Amino acid sequence: MDSIRDSGRTKGIIFDMDNTLFDFIEAKMNACNAIVEYIGTGNPHELLSYFRRKRYGFEDVENISDYLVEYGKYSEQVFNECCTIYEREKIRNIKPYPGVKDTMLELKEMELNIGILTDADRRNAGRRLKRTGLCGCFDSLFTFDMTGHKKPSHEPFTYALDSMGLKAHETLYVGDSLRRDIIPSKQIGMVTVHAKYGDYGDHSHPGDSVQAEERPDHTINTFRELLKIIIDRNWNGNRS
Repeated sequence: MDSIRDSGRTKGIIFDMDNTLFDFIEAKMNACNAIVEYIGTGNPHELLSYFRRKRYGFEDVENISDYLVEYGKYSEQVFNECCTIYEREKIRNIKPYPGVKDTMLELKEMELNIGILTDADRRNAGRRLKRTGLCGCFDSLFTFDMTGHKKPSHEPFTYALDSMGLKAHETLYVGDSLRRDIIPSKQIGMVTVHAKYGDYGDHSHPGDSVQAEERPDHTINTFRELLKIIIDRNWNGNRS
């Protein structure tokens, strides 16, 4: 599979969204900090850890409810106010990583088919991308409520490829998580790019290890380094 995956011209790129195009963890941390300041007790890192649990999911505000109960601060009014604060501060603090918008526009000028694949739902993804000003930089958006599956399942990746009319070996996948982004996309034959700058580590599976054959094909420390990968593949003798 490696010889097929690494040959030929790159025709498309599919990006993860959170922590690949922008720092979502930092945005959530700022939102958690605002809640802690509002209720007058607790720790924003601890509140963020509630979102990392498997009980509700990383997006669910019921995590805030549990936190308020734990600190004896729960009431319907306080919970509703905390949810409002959380959503406002989370979106307000989202901004693209350095070089993302300019690089995305340059990729579009190369006539590449560009998509975004995220585990967020369409509403949340749309709000975040609107905030970053990136809505005009991609051709397709695939969200959890469209694909019906979350990463690391193969289904979201194959759904996106089929919808975009792309083959796996001619498509780069760019993501921050080795377990949820890189391993499954590489397993189906995509060319993988690890966005190391956004990798906070997968705290939900701390015992997982990455085998040598599952390492990314490329690693970038800044978003703009992606351009060199595309140029090397498409214009430096790697044509099909």
